[in-house]
Amino acid sequence: MLDIRWIRENPTVFDQAMARRGLPPQASDLLSLDERRRAIQTELQELQTRRNEASKQIGQLKREGGDAESAIAEVARIKARMPELEQEERTTASALQMHLAGLPNVPADDVPDGPDESANVEVRRAGEPRLPNAAREHFEIGEELGLMDFAAAAKMSGSRFVVLRGALARLERALGQFMIDTHVDEHGYTEIMPPLLVRDEAVFGSGQLPKFADDLFRTQTDHWLIPTSEVPLANLVAGDILSADALPLRYTALTPCFRSEAGAAGRDTRGMIRQHQFDKVELVSITAPEDSDAEQERMTGCAETILQRLGLAYRVVSLATGDLGFAARRTFDIEVWLPGQNAYREISSCSTCDAFQARRMNARYRPEGGGGTRFVHTLNGSGVAIGRALIAVIETYQRPDGSIEIPEVLHRYMGGLTVIEPEKANT
Repeated sequence: MLDIRWIRENPTVFDQAMARRGLPPQASDLLSLDERRRAIQTELQELQTRRNEASKQIGQLKREGGDAESAIAEVARIKARMPELEQEERTTASALQMHLAGLPNVPADDVPDGPDESANVEVRRAGEPRLPNAAREHFEIGEELGLMDFAAAAKMSGSRFVVLRGALARLERALGQFMIDTHVDEHGYTEIMPPLLVRDEAVFGSGQLPKFADDLFRTQTDHWLIPTSEVPLANLVAGDILSADALPLRYTALTPCFRSEAGAAGRDTRGMIRQHQFDKVELVSITAPEDSDAEQERMTGCAETILQRLGLAYRVVSLATGDLGFAARRTFDIEVWLPGQNAYREISSCSTCDAFQARRMNARYRPEGGGGTRFVHTLNGSGVAIGRALIAVIETYQRPDGSIEIPEVLHRYMGGLTVIEPEKANT
């Protein structure tokens, strides 16, 4: 959430930032609400002061035998007026809060401008894209092996689900274990096993509510299934005041994620690219403001390490303003090469959100040397999406006979299996 005081002091800069996001000017409406709210608060304070003064005057007049009727009538009028103003203040504050809650973060100055992903800027590439003859897509290979079953999943759950069997199920599990081990043992993240069901305030704090409610699954108990473990990981510090020497905090989790994909009708209908349920390793960092830009570079490097060790070609792109996520100030997407699609596809997004989420969660720290508290900065990234990593491994390491070579870094997680072969597919 954006700071109304900053908007008050920088209305033109704020409107320019929203324009970069493709939004109309917002400052005038916001500042009108803010001005009305503050005027009501001032009037309430003045009435409170006058009521106290009049009450004292009444006591004094009664002690002196004077006429207190006028002062009594004034106090009665004030008492009648104050609840009206208090209700108006609550209504105005709520309207201001809702308006602010619906506004995206301000893009960093170095974020490329553009209406959509076509304006994203490539930062770097790594690895050589494999172009095997007649490269097939992952679902063709998986179904031919008998280890990837969309029909069985559809029978029990509908579209955008899959059943993995045998060696492919183990390969997905191996990918997740490899990722989480790397981030914990080498990159210094603390592993968390968080709840998969969270309440409204947690989803609001990380920025999914109220704007993206249609993209989420809600239970009959008014819990939300997490769309990413960023939600519970970031909320670990909600409402806290941290000491400066506790920062940075770095968390990682391997969890299922659940998304309705409400805006994805007709996109990636075949295969595992866009599912309602998928596993992902998430990275979340909580830092002091001056460290967040460097932390974003570090986090992106941690995610890249996974693809490098799997021998997967990829590129890093800086997202344009029109493609930037709601809570993000800057995002680097990592796109893995998929030979079957002959294209790069997103497998990780590493974003810095500055104080946007922290303000919603009221997550603060106390700087060294004392003084008032400040909001922390939060960052999140995929480290990486396991289903898409599985797709990339299948398509990159496919062989003409229908088998799949297993990357060497995963051998120890596969019980010695080095190749998934058609004749051994169901063992």
